[in-house]
Amino acid sequence: MWLFHADTPKNLTKNLKPQDWAVFYFSVVVVPALVIAFTILAFATLDSRFGHSEPSSSPFHVLSDPEQRLQPEQAFQKLAGTSLQPYYNTQLQETPFWFSFLVPATTDSGAAEVELPSRHAQQLSCWDEGGRRLLGTGSRYKVDGQVKSEKTGFILSIAAHPASVEVLCKGFFSGPARITVRQWSNLDFAQSQKEFYRGIGLMEGGLLTLTLFVLVAALINREWMYVLFAIWLLGNLRLGANAMGWDAHWLIWTIPNQWLPWLRKLTFAIYYIVTFTLFGRLFQNELKQIGFVFLQNVLRWLGAVLLVAALFLSYQHFLPMLWCWTVTGILILIFLLARIVWKARTRAVLWYCASMFVVLFTRVDEVVAAAFGIKTLDEVPNNVIVALLSSLMASFAFAEQMRAGKRELAMVQAELRTTYEVTPIGLFTLSADGSFVRTNPALEKILGHDPGAQWLKKWDDYFEPGAHDKLWKIVSGNSGNEAELHGIAGADGNASTYLVTVTFANGRIEGSLQDITDRSHAVERLRFLAEHDPLTGVLNRRGIEILLEQAIERQCDDRPLALAYLDLDRFKLINDLFGHQSGDEVLKQLCERVELLLGEGNHIGRIGGDEFIILFQDVQIGAATEICSAIIQRISYQSYHIGARAFQVKGSIGLIEVAAGMRVQDAISAADRACREAKKAHDEHIVVYHKNASVFRERMEELSLIERLGGEFLPAGLFVEMQPIMSLKEPEASLNFEVLLRLRDADNKVVPATRVIAAAEENGSIAMIDRWVMTTVLEWLDAHQAQLPLTKFVCVNLSGASLNDEKFIQDLFVILGKHLQVVPLLCIEVTESVALHDLEHTSRIIERLQALGAKVALDDFGAGYTSFTYLKSLSADALKIDGAFIQSMSKHPANEAIVEAIVELARNLGMKSIAEWVEDCAMIEALAKFGVDYVQGFIVAKPQSPDAILLARSAASFITDPDVARFVAERRNGGNPESEGRLPSNLH
Repeated sequence: MWLFHADTPKNLTKNLKPQDWAVFYFSVVVVPALVIAFTILAFATLDSRFGHSEPSSSPFHVLSDPEQRLQPEQAFQKLAGTSLQPYYNTQLQETPFWFSFLVPATTDSGAAEVELPSRHAQQLSCWDEGGRRLLGTGSRYKVDGQVKSEKTGFILSIAAHPASVEVLCKGFFSGPARITVRQWSNLDFAQSQKEFYRGIGLMEGGLLTLTLFVLVAALINREWMYVLFAIWLLGNLRLGANAMGWDAHWLIWTIPNQWLPWLRKLTFAIYYIVTFTLFGRLFQNELKQIGFVFLQNVLRWLGAVLLVAALFLSYQHFLPMLWCWTVTGILILIFLLARIVWKARTRAVLWYCASMFVVLFTRVDEVVAAAFGIKTLDEVPNNVIVALLSSLMASFAFAEQMRAGKRELAMVQAELRTTYEVTPIGLFTLSADGSFVRTNPALEKILGHDPGAQWLKKWDDYFEPGAHDKLWKIVSGNSGNEAELHGIAGADGNASTYLVTVTFANGRIEGSLQDITDRSHAVERLRFLAEHDPLTGVLNRRGIEILLEQAIERQCDDRPLALAYLDLDRFKLINDLFGHQSGDEVLKQLCERVELLLGEGNHIGRIGGDEFIILFQDVQIGAATEICSAIIQRISYQSYHIGARAFQVKGSIGLIEVAAGMRVQDAISAADRACREAKKAHDEHIVVYHKNASVFRERMEELSLIERLGGEFLPAGLFVEMQPIMSLKEPEASLNFEVLLRLRDADNKVVPATRVIAAAEENGSIAMIDRWVMTTVLEWLDAHQAQLPLTKFVCVNLSGASLNDEKFIQDLFVILGKHLQVVPLLCIEVTESVALHDLEHTSRIIERLQALGAKVALDDFGAGYTSFTYLKSLSADALKIDGAFIQSMSKHPANEAIVEAIVELARNLGMKSIAEWVEDCAMIEALAKFGVDYVQGFIVAKPQSPDAILLARSAASFITDPDVARFVAERRNGGNPESEGRLPSNLH
């Protein structure tokens, strides 16, 4: 297998010869070990090249002069009464101190060197002869006389003298100063100077070299933690310099004395922040494991506060705060380190603990020395060793962390290599010219490459022409990094489909390849099924609607577009009688016949069980009508042969001319309406709507009405009218009526109630309107009940949608509960179709209404699939005979018989009968003969306003037809025709 070629890392010694192997290990193992061993031996046995005798420490008298009033002679006299001290701590006092000491006689010609080594000394003046002769003065800015600035403090040179000399000095100190006096011979002091500067060079050179190394590593690896570690090493250098008293120097430059307090404060604060930041970065994973986020935040906030204090506090006030912060930080750091050691116990943690111990020991030593006068690291070599040792240990910790990271990286690389080899997706690397540089076994299997053969081919040898150029377009464009490619067609003419994902990195194309041939076929099949009917293969609703929408978008005034709606008649009988398999075969043959008649660019889509849509593009409405006629002939008058059976299917078509900008759903709805009209025609079975047909205008008005009723609030213009219902037995004895909903549009025209209700049901606002009607009627009855003494019942029609809405039913009974006094006048009309929809639900509503005293009438009785058996389950109070029967009574004797049967049925069930749509006196007389109780229609009265109802005495008050008025008069006179005469004036 060809995988991971020469650019993959290998074991460095794998291909070495024996002699090369020996030289390699001698260089990297033996030589460093010899250097370390020799260094340890030299440190233990050899003498320093700066060998010199130790200085003698001179005891001295010391006193403080807080008021600064003493003169040299006065101070000398007062010092005589004090005891000798080996050293003296100033306790951060910055007042002048007087001290005197004895310089023994010198026996040789060399001068005596008296060193005052405190790095905190700022000024020094010395006298002899009891304070009468000034020997010299010195400060950090200049020196004069026998006083010089050397090493960390000052040096007083005294010429050879045969007798002892009593010297008086006055000094000013800042910070945690310790006053000591050392006496050297001239030669020994010169040697100590060399050793001092050698220590400075050793520390600066060692730490700066280490810092530069880390910085270079940071630049190469682009790792910010390396930069942080380099800054910490630099801070360690400056703290070591401060501890040894030469922080006034930086490389070959001397820092001005006035800068030193600011520089020291900022150094301490920044070192504090960097130390804990480095700690957090170095052990961020371990810190996440141990928790205690609050303590980590405390360290960060302490560092920020310390930095602010360094900017605004004096050096004298800053140091106590620094010590407190240092102690707090040390305690938190020790606790966190202990937790990390307990949890992790890695070598990096242990090395860092050792480094922190050395650093913290030196800082604590300084604090203890300032507070209690106990100092363990007095000498320059000790401070140099401590600084270098702590930095070296921190470097070990850092190196261990790097080593752990490298080890993890190697493990990840090994896992990636394994994953690369076993992943089932083809992975590859291509050179700029399209040659394969690296592949995995999965790619070789996908492309059919023999693992044992040499890999010589290029990318284009396995894919369609231009495949390599397509890869470059992908990596150089902004349209994504994926594309589908086709392979080279095989002997069967079929080509595989691949999904390639690529990116450009390091001058090469890296990518993956998947064989998606099966998935591509499945997607194509799903895409086909998404827009096509799986049974017939023609378009489905979604597919035909998409084509229609696209056709409308492309349509202009001179490009005709037509849409036909095809509905099969009595197709359900085939499924019911012969099974769905036979019905499916009929549908397949039907679609084949229709497609043969459609020209290019025309499409058929199946949108329901036996409903189809036909789209005619660039076909005039006349030509489309001819095609539709041919379709009707082909599908309706030619049998469908399935096995030994032959089936006959009829169809109706509604054809419309689609106008530019018409909505898809509006076009389909109009075609559906035309189809329904065609089904009623019983002749050609085709109805055509041209562009300017009134049905389109009506549809627009309907949509406008739906939109108007679609808000959250009731539309303006709603009102009610009341149509009287007259008793045939006693026309003048009652004033009953039905409440009718009305809506006045923007032009002050009244919209028919049927359109209002249909629009409200379509947009879902019918329940809100029914609620308004019920509230309005009950409140009106409540307010005018005394003015309606002859009113026995008031009919209110509720829509089926509202009666099947549980929320509306709850609201209905709440409204009824507020008007219990007039509820007995209420007669709720329920249509027959609604009652049969859920008989049990309707029965419960009727029982609850009747329990409150309301009446219930079954509306439009006989219009639906009437079943007399359901009347036993509904205890209705009245039957309202459908108006279609009433109007057609005279046209067919059967209708009279039906009406008479319904009246007789109502009477036997204890219900009242009400006839609707009564239009002439002949109807009234016939209905009276059948025994109908009440009649309602324009011959009695048109819908009236509520005020007109209040002014009327009875339902007969609105009669204007003379024949009906004569009928009423006969009823008033007991049915005697001879009593007919002049009509009473109150009937007009």
